[in-house]
Amino acid sequence: MSEIRLEHVIKDFDLRNGLKHTTIHAVKDASFSLESGKTIALVGESGSGKSTIARMITCLETPTSGSILFDGKPVPRRGKALHQYRHNVQMVFQDPFASLNPYHNIYHHLVRPMKINHLADSEDEYQDKVMKLLERVELTPAKDFMWRRPHELSGGQRQRVAIARALAPQPRILIADEPVSMLDVSLRLGVLNLLARIQQEEQLAMLYITHDLATARHFSDEIMVMYHGDIVEHGPSDEVILHPQNQYTKKLLGAAPDPDSFFRNKKNNSK
Repeated sequence: MSEIRLEHVIKDFDLRNGLKHTTIHAVKDASFSLESGKTIALVGESGSGKSTIARMITCLETPTSGSILFDGKPVPRRGKALHQYRHNVQMVFQDPFASLNPYHNIYHHLVRPMKINHLADSEDEYQDKVMKLLERVELTPAKDFMWRRPHELSGGQRQRVAIARALAPQPRILIADEPVSMLDVSLRLGVLNLLARIQQEEQLAMLYITHDLATARHFSDEIMVMYHGDIVEHGPSDEVILHPQNQYTKKLLGAAPDPDSFFRNKKNNSK
């Protein structure tokens, strides 16, 4: 069992423009736990601080104050301990077009994290592991994809490669930062189902960052709603969706499209 716990985490950014100094409070006081086998959805509008939390968990940003604990110990910031932590905590980025290097083939993208973590003893074994990983993310036949470059794949296929790359070092924690927002609507469900299946098979702890309350409800055990750096609501997914307590959560739900309402109005207008 693995756990990441945030305790009163704050992140400020200092901006300077000539003599003018401004402090942006990106995350004001975040406290929650990510546990093996569970998915938490972090929901909010752009600029609310969602991605900043993800970047702090993955050590791409350092908290201004507060603590981030991994299995009860402070997250390391340097050396071999940081390398081991990043082996266990991986991130799927939002944009599959930007997160893959166009100069390298898919095999290079997937084998590199394996080699960094010494997960095989020979080149043949590495190739076998890469092929199995491609099959896990439903890119088959694997040999057809292994030697292609990112520009030869569709957006959905690129995001599957990005997911495979995050899984390559065999992590225990997965951070998915709006993993389907750059994809066509027709592709989103397939990628989300893939993430849900892998999360269950591996019993990963997952933080799913999104602005879509519908997918948050169906693909997560808990929902946290974030507004201007504050986590304003946190609870079981159905409870947050069906019985929201915070006014901002109610506004988000009110802004979500309701297909039943659309067809009811269409029917009434045709009378």
